[in-house]
This record gives sequence, structure tokens and C-alpha cells, in this order.
Amino acid sequence: KSSVQTIGEEQIQNPYTELLVLKGHQDIVRFLVQIDDCRFASAGDDGIIFLWNAQTGEKLFELHGHAHKITAIAPFYSSDASGENNQLILTASADRTVIVWDCSSGKQIQKVSCFHSTVKCLTVLQRLDVWLSGGSDLCVWNRKLDLLCKTSHLTDAGISALVELPKNCVVAAVGKELIIFRLIDRPEGWNVLEVKRLVDHQDNILSLVSVNDLTFVTGSHVGELIVWDALDWTKQASECKFWDSSLHTDAQPEIKLSQSPNETSVQHLTSDEECVFAAVGKGIYVYSLQMKRVIACQKTAHDSSVLHIAKLPNRQLISCSEDGSVRIWELREKQQLPAEPVPTGFFNMWGFGRANKQANQAAKKTQENTTMYFLELVGDLIGHSSAVQMFLYFGELGLATCSADHLVILWKDGERESRLRSVTLFQKLAQNGGSQLKF
Repeated sequence: KSSVQTIGEEQIQNPYTELLVLKGHQDIVRFLVQIDDCRFASAGDDGIIFLWNAQTGEKLFELHGHAHKITAIAPFYSSDASGENNQLILTASADRTVIVWDCSSGKQIQKVSCFHSTVKCLTVLQRLDVWLSGGSDLCVWNRKLDLLCKTSHLTDAGISALVELPKNCVVAAVGKELIIFRLIDRPEGWNVLEVKRLVDHQDNILSLVSVNDLTFVTGSHVGELIVWDALDWTKQASECKFWDSSLHTDAQPEIKLSQSPNETSVQHLTSDEECVFAAVGKGIYVYSLQMKRVIACQKTAHDSSVLHIAKLPNRQLISCSEDGSVRIWELREKQQLPAEPVPTGFFNMWGFGRANKQANQAAKKTQENTTMYFLELVGDLIGHSSAVQMFLYFGELGLATCSADHLVILWKDGERESRLRSVTLFQKLAQNGGSQLKF
């Protein structure tokens, strides 16, 4: 029997009771990117990019220009001669091209076709006014799409993720390694230098997230999670025991002959200033940066691997999975008996740095006095028939999800939509009544 939580039809805390199904894609939809408060783009394996209105679900533009699947997408803001900001998007494809699109007109502005391999990630560095493409090498471009500089061939595996760091640096995930690059802007031209390689991971790095200017976090295929110092690139903490049931307060005892790597794979990481949220195998975990430990986990949040996770306001999380489900969780305090010792969680964070007996004792005291939390399932959004790849949260406009079923779904707050329809109806009745009174 599955240990995954279930929720009935009465989902009192789930506002998303209406949905709009957005059709157009012919293959898996893997990417959603927000353009502004009410527009977003979707892209995937059919090589087409769609621009949508998040409020109405209206299809604004259908962008054709790539011959193969989309491999990366990023918003890109550019100023013209008049000083006006143009909202653009960058898209990379398996056809070894990158295209810049104008979101206002839906037109292709420029296409770059000089890549020797597929571009797997795109990152815009607003402060330096450049953007980076990562594949078998790292390229630096200006807003006119001039190639400023590039690295030599790194590896056939290529760069899978890029994150900006302080001091004009970026960190690139390349297989099991993290490579720190520094961008140098000199009068004679730009240069990109490799300054350090971090080889602490034992398997391919799948997720990379910046917490703030001081910290970034990485997660690997075999369940390693490492917290790094963003200034001196030293390892601050690490853990690789996601699969250990004894470390999880919500886990039921289970007997397994072998452990599948997918069950411990860190598929996605996200963060706010206080916590790191990790999608690990079928579970989701909340790690407090202040307390330096996991404060909540749900080991079996879904029936299959969790692909994407995000923090919402009001202490809520959303997760989506290969099983086609989208779930809303609320982080709540756990009622605890004073005498009951608090488990350390799977991130045994107390054993790094200059740890000694006193520090360990202080840590244990802190653990005994700190509040534990749990994740309660408060909403289950059933609409997709295949793996949900990711989602975007638009506040009161709702939630957008994309899936391997070729669909994009807009989930709406049913009560809010009902109120809006009532207001519109009253306005129409008032207008009609006013016109009748004139006669």
C-alpha cells in the first residue's frame, strides 16, 4: 500500500477550483517563463514557443524559428535608444541555435547559429549587462548578441546549470564538478577565466540554486546536497542520507532489497532567504538556513519523482510530479512533548567546521528547544494526464502548469473568478438598465 497522503474532494484550503486548458503544443511542454505580471511563455519538445495571457488564457503569439526541441529559455530585458525597456525572451534549442524574440510583437529579433553543441542553459546578468550560454563551453554575449568571449571546450557532457555569484563570478555545473568562472571587463575586451573547480560531489549535479549573495546550494543524482559559501567557494555543509528512514519523523518502516538512485535524486531546489526547499525522489524537504537543519519533510509527497517545487506566500509550498499531480502543502508547527528529543534530520549539519564537544552539546540543547514542523497536504490539483514538468505562480491570477500531456493549464481561484463574473454581469445590467431609462 502506498504511503502517499491523500485528500478528499472537500479541499477547503485549495482555492484552485477552476481551470483553463491551453492547447497548442504538439509535444512535451517542459518550460514556463514569466514575462511580466500577466504574461508568460511556454516551450518544449515541439520547438514552438507560445506567449499567453495569464489572466484570460488567451494565446498572444506562436513563435516558430527552431527546428528541434527547446533546451533553455530566459527572460531578457533590453533598453532601446529612447530608454524604453523592451521585454524579450531568449530561447536555445537542440538545433544549436539561440533566438531573441520580442514579446510585444512576437517577432524574431536575431538568431545566433555559431554553437558547436546544444546550449543547455541561459543566464542573464543584468548588473554586467551581458548574458551567458552554457553547453560544451561557456560563452559571454552582449545585448546586441556580439560574442564577447568564451571558454575552451570543457566537456562533452556540457554545462547543465549556471548561477551568478558575487565579484563578477558565475558557477557552472559540469557533470560531477562545479567550475567557478570570473568575468573580466577590460578596455581591450572581455575575458572569462576559470578560477576554481569544486569536486566534492560523487555524481552528476542536477540542481543548482542561489540563496543570496553569501550562499548557494547544489544537489546531485545520488542524493547529495551541499551548501556552499558564495564568496570563497568553500563547502559549508553537506548531506547524502536522504534515503535513511530512521532520520525522518514521518517515515513508516519499510523493507527494500535495493535503493533506486531515482528515489534519492535531488531533482529541484529553490530557496527564500530563510529556507532551502528540496525535491528529493518522491519527497520534499525544508531546510532552515538559520537553524542549520531540516525542519520538515514529507518523504512520500507523490507517487513518483517530484520534478519542481516552489514556495508560496502564507507558509505554503507547491510541488509537481511525474505522476501527473500538483499538490499544495502548508508548513505547520508540530505539537511536541517537552521531554521528547528532536531528531537531527537527514542533514547532520552539526558536524562540520570547527566542531567540538561543547559545540555539539550546545547544538543538542538548541535542537531540544527548537520547534519542529510538518507539511500538511491542503490541495491536490487533478487535471494533467502525464508528468507535470513545472509551474509558475501568478498570485491572484492563479497558477500555470505544463506537462508531458502537451497541455498548459491555468488554475484559477474559483471564488475570485465567480466574483469577477458577478461584477461584470451587474455592470452589463446597469448599462442596459441605464440605456432603457433613456427611452
